[in-house]
Amino acid sequence: MKLTFVAMLFASLPLLAADEPKRPHITGLSHIALYVHDLDKSRAFYKDFLGFDEPYSLTNKDGTLHLTWIKINDRQSIELFPEQATNSDRLYHVALETDDAVGMRDYLAAHGVKVPDKVGKGKIGNLNYFIKDPDGHIVEMVQYAPDGWTMLAKRKFIPDTRISINMPHMGILVGDLDAAKKFYEGILGFKELWRGTKNPSALSWVHEQIPDGKGFFEFMLYSELPATDKRGKYHHLCLEVPDVEKAKVILEQRAARIGYTKPLDIQTGINHKRQLNVYDPDGTRVELMEPQTVDGIPVPSSTAPLPKLTTTRTP
Repeated sequence: MKLTFVAMLFASLPLLAADEPKRPHITGLSHIALYVHDLDKSRAFYKDFLGFDEPYSLTNKDGTLHLTWIKINDRQSIELFPEQATNSDRLYHVALETDDAVGMRDYLAAHGVKVPDKVGKGKIGNLNYFIKDPDGHIVEMVQYAPDGWTMLAKRKFIPDTRISINMPHMGILVGDLDAAKKFYEGILGFKELWRGTKNPSALSWVHEQIPDGKGFFEFMLYSELPATDKRGKYHHLCLEVPDVEKAKVILEQRAARIGYTKPLDIQTGINHKRQLNVYDPDGTRVELMEPQTVDGIPVPSSTAPLPKLTTTRTP
C-alpha cells in the first residue's frame, strides 16, 4: 500500500505543476506616474523643454484635471497627476507592460500577492490594476488593448522635438534588498544586471532587468529613507540620448522658454556613461544618459556591502 501511495503521489506532481499558473510575459516599462504641484509648469518642462507631446487627458466629474499623459514613444509615457498634498513624495506609481493582464493577476494571486478580484478596463481602454512591492511602491500592471487610446495613438504625437525616444529605466527607493529581490526576481522574474556604489563602504544601486525586455528598475538603496519632499533625485526616470553633448545644446536653446536656470552639467557616472541631469518643477530628476560607456568597456559590479538601515519606514 505504501508503495502504491508513493507512486500515486509522484504521478500527481506533474499535474499539480501543470495546474499552477505560468507567469505571462513582462515586456516593457510602460510609464512612471508623478504628482505635480503646478500642472502648467510641468507641462512646459516636459513639452517645451524636453520636447514631448501630450496626446490626451482625463478630467474629473467637476471638470478639473484628473491626469494627463506625456508621450515618450508608442509604448512609454509619463503620467502627471495633480498633487494630493504639498511637500509630498512626487512618485505615485511605476508601471510594467504585460501581454496578459488577467493571466498575470492569476499568477500573482497564486504567489501570495494581493490583487483585485478581477481585471477591468481603465478609462482609456487598457487592462490594468495595481499591486504593491515590499517597499510600498505601487506597481501597475497594464496590457495595451487594440482599441485602447495607447494603441489608437500609435505613430501619433511623436514630434521631432523629443529629446529622447526611449526610457530605459526608472529609479525607486529600496530599503530591504532581499525582500525586493524575492518580489521582483522570485515572483516577477526580473534578473540582476549590475551593482554600483559611490562609496566603497556601502552599496548604492542595483539594476534589475524585466524578464522579457531590456528595461530595468534601478533600486536606489538607502540607510535612512529621505524625507518625502527630498526624494525627487532618487525617484527618477532615465531618458536615453545618443549624444549628450547635442542634447545639452538643444536644452540650452530651450531653457529660456520655461525659465529653466539650473546648471546643465555633463558628468560621467560611476557606470562610465555620460549623463546630464535636469529637474522638473517639483524636483523629480530626469536623467539623460548615453547608452554606451565612454570607453566601450562595461563597468564591473560593485562588491560593496549593503547599507545598514537606520530606519524601517517605507516610502
